[in-house]
Amino acid sequence: MSNKKWSNQNINDLSGKVVIVTGGNSGLGYESSKALASKGATVIVASRKLERAGQAVEKLKTEVPGGQFELMKLDLSSLDSVREFVAEFSVKYEKLDILMNNAGIMAVPAGKTKDGFESQLGVNHLGHFALTGLLLDKLEAAESSRVVNVASLAADNGSINFDDLMSEKDYSKFGAYSQSKLANILFTQELNERLEKAGFSTRSMVAHPGGSKTNLAEGSDFSPFMKFLANGLFSIIAQPAWKGALPQLYAATEPQAEAGAYYGPDGFNEFSGYPKKAKLPQSAQNLNAQRKLWDVSEELTGISYLSN
Repeated sequence: MSNKKWSNQNINDLSGKVVIVTGGNSGLGYESSKALASKGATVIVASRKLERAGQAVEKLKTEVPGGQFELMKLDLSSLDSVREFVAEFSVKYEKLDILMNNAGIMAVPAGKTKDGFESQLGVNHLGHFALTGLLLDKLEAAESSRVVNVASLAADNGSINFDDLMSEKDYSKFGAYSQSKLANILFTQELNERLEKAGFSTRSMVAHPGGSKTNLAEGSDFSPFMKFLANGLFSIIAQPAWKGALPQLYAATEPQAEAGAYYGPDGFNEFSGYPKKAKLPQSAQNLNAQRKLWDVSEELTGISYLSN
């Protein structure tokens, strides 16, 4: 199903809704935070860089007069930080309507999170896996809440290497990124299946932005030529961040969005355009990988939920 020209204007009134956007201070997260707050939602901008994020929130407040934003510290590379964030959120809010797992890092040099995970898998998948589990009771306290994970076209080239999940034997910055983005899709599907099985009302969806102009490549370990391409050619052909954010906003707010579904742009090769149901990568259709990734994620994070 294609949703021609679906845009921010199509988002229903969100007054009274509470939303968390991880990485809500830049790129797709910034545009999502702006769009959701403009429809009346209270938006928690979750970021690890408080000073920079504080400036972004001040800018959001000028762009959405009367918009309700709150900045909270969240470092997805630290499970302790994830727990602290959830504890702070839980004191302030009784429910959570939308959890947008948007933050991510791309093609960074080989490194580890504070808990010893390969950094891209740790931040892009395991941090969000833990966050979602710890917020489940708040999501269930809301009516028809949603978890939206943000993947990438890079997932098409991804595979989950369970024999070397942390890329210790062989590290490829793009391989590790693709693996983490495929993990986002597999997690979404398994999460939705388990939510339905448990009789929960919360649903999960996943979206990708196609080719969008964001600062995701900022911390990347790109060669000078790749940096030239990213800043030059790509910025000419890529769509603006507000448009790239539409699939995740569609998944988060559209009544017709399907539980467990994958959304992306409707243009050629899903590179640009307006939201539609996206083509699921072949590797994302592996039920065994889906279940195994869940089990391994529980084991690694020490956070178990929705047990089968």
